[in-house]
Amino acid sequence: MTSRRDFSRQGFLGADAERTLADARVTIVGLGGGGSHIAQQLAHLGVGHIRLIDPQEIEASNLNRLVGATDKDVEERAPKVRIAERVIKGVRPWIEVEAVQAEWQAADDLLKDAHTLFGCVDGYRQRMYLESAARRFCLPYIDIGMDVTCIADEQYAVAGQVIMTLPGGPCMRCLGYLTQERLDREENKYGDAGVNPQVVWINGILASLAVGEFVRLLTPWSEDRREYQWLELEGNNQIVSRSRQPDYTSKGRCRHFRASDLGDPFFSIDADGL
Repeated sequence: MTSRRDFSRQGFLGADAERTLADARVTIVGLGGGGSHIAQQLAHLGVGHIRLIDPQEIEASNLNRLVGATDKDVEERAPKVRIAERVIKGVRPWIEVEAVQAEWQAADDLLKDAHTLFGCVDGYRQRMYLESAARRFCLPYIDIGMDVTCIADEQYAVAGQVIMTLPGGPCMRCLGYLTQERLDREENKYGDAGVNPQVVWINGILASLAVGEFVRLLTPWSEDRREYQWLELEGNNQIVSRSRQPDYTSKGRCRHFRASDLGDPFFSIDADGL
């Protein structure tokens, strides 16, 4: 560790927040636009153990949003996890970083003993699988995503969401975000998430909101304790609000994961059980 550990400017997070964050183990799945912002912010906060999982190498189209990436990285086809590791170490060299260039299913050992899991993946089905893994390992799960929709000739609506769920509380299916209709549409029309428009400032807003939820979980900064959080970003007017969708779909405890499923390493999800 270096001697540059002055966290006095974030002392309002609590008397023990510095040690709590330094001891925290966090896993980020997906180190594109949103995940790279989250990695950078966790480093500035002083999170001591950060795990990075992403199978991809950087491409030229990623430079519009991937924090810390350079033209030389594109030339050398640098792995996204290595770029994020470089950013983290550049901020705080003492942070312990584990970076794996693979699909997260091949690196789930980096999830098992984490304190929080961030999901920055494309597509509804990947979100479903990742939240299921979070339930299996009893982890808080924080998911971010954005979308750009053409609403008229050369007119676009930009939107995004941050969803935080806790083991035992309502999952993203209970909340009404993951639906069979969305899964079927993704499967039938696209097969996967496809190539989605992304921009750096929307990724940054969503990442900041997600990191805020993480800090709320780990520190006494806010007395607001919720079983879930769903924040919606209306990007054209840059308005953030809590989603009303759970008011119509969520009825108390989780309906899709039994209490006995939590912490069960052999638990698997059936997509048809939505």
